Amino acid sequence: MTGRRTGRKPIAECPDAVCPNPFQRGDAVMPIVTVQQGPRTIELKRDLVRRITDAFVDAYQIPAETVQVWIHETPADSWGAAGQLTADRK
Repeated sequence: MTGRRTGRKPIAECPDAVCPNPFQRGDAVMPIVTVQQGPRTIELKRDLVRRITDAFVDAYQIPAETVQVWIHETPADSWGAAGQLTADRK
């Protein structure tokens, strides 16, 4: 039996189906989450990174060490919406 649309064959630990845990298959799993936002305090960013990591650990059952969170901060004068710079909005 092959895995769902992956063409992978099941391994010994789960002979009847594709393993739900990618680490049992030996796959390299490294979720990378990119957050694009305006500047925030370091305390808020620490909390955000912790919460995002916890969500991936809970949802995917993977070690926290495999989750990477990249925060890209853009000043309000370098992005806009609805035809107007964010810095000019009130």
